[in-house]
Amino acid sequence: MAEASLPKVSIIVAAYNSEQTMDECLKSILNLNYPEGFFEIIVMDGGSKDKTVQIAEQYPIKVVSIRLNAPAAYNYAMKITSHPILGFIDADAKVEKDWLRKLVPHLQDPQVAGVSGSIETWNTQNPWAKSIGYELKTRYSRIGKYTGRIATMNLLLKKAVIEEAGGWDENLPSQYDTDLGFRVSQLGYKIAYEPAAVCYHFNRPTIRAFYRQQFQYGKNTLKLYFKHGRLARGDEITDVGMNIQPVLLLADILLFVLSIIPLLRPLWIVSGLVLAAMTVYFVYSAVKVAVKFDDWGALRLVVLYFVRAVAWFVGAASTIISYLRGKGRKTRA
Repeated sequence: MAEASLPKVSIIVAAYNSEQTMDECLKSILNLNYPEGFFEIIVMDGGSKDKTVQIAEQYPIKVVSIRLNAPAAYNYAMKITSHPILGFIDADAKVEKDWLRKLVPHLQDPQVAGVSGSIETWNTQNPWAKSIGYELKTRYSRIGKYTGRIATMNLLLKKAVIEEAGGWDENLPSQYDTDLGFRVSQLGYKIAYEPAAVCYHFNRPTIRAFYRQQFQYGKNTLKLYFKHGRLARGDEITDVGMNIQPVLLLADILLFVLSIIPLLRPLWIVSGLVLAAMTVYFVYSAVKVAVKFDDWGALRLVVLYFVRAVAWFVGAASTIISYLRGKGRKTRA
């Protein structure tokens, strides 16, 4: 595209306690191969307790520090942006120099609401992060030319379409991007995928950090499926196999508990078979990834798969308990 015909873009970075990655994230955006004056950067800080804000304020960008979750921060930022195209880059991500130039041509199609690039691992020196990256790349490789949703890790969206879809759902602290993507697709739009535009993501470096992330996903995925039931069938990024794993875990726990009753003692065998089946599936999936990337270190995914299944299960259970308590208070009132 000719320089003069390039669209102007407002890039929004949602951050919270992101001092470890904030500097490189902003440097990558400021170094984009894009005309000066054709893009602005707005950092929406959610009340960080570390040096995130101090780092961001060193650059010629707009920094807003306000205690909001990510979707609420995006809704707030939309009101102060100057341009018709909104870019979303996570604070724990950085983009290649031509990322923006490779994405914007897709937006010339009036039926394309947005476009995203591919994901590589930033912190490849960490074995857990590297394994998570392999799995993310495998899931993203299933995306075709277009998709119904994509993560805000690296994404461009037309501001007018977001507004037409009703904005971001502030009741979903995570999975809000899946929700918006679904509503956008219901309006007849599509999101393009451009694998040549590369974003590097700082994946969770420890099992504990990964569990905490997936616990939040589990809490909000259930809320998402209550809102849009058909999403439980899965898609290219989160398939139905991933969605049924917490259900299988619940079934396994129930079978094990019931087997305590002497008359139902044989159920422990069924419980064991369910757990064995999950293990075989996880090992098989991890081996496929290891072969694909020629790295047997990817077998760490067996552990990560179990951690994710447990986190999603506990997160979903937490949502159900909170819902029941809320209903109870509402009824008494």
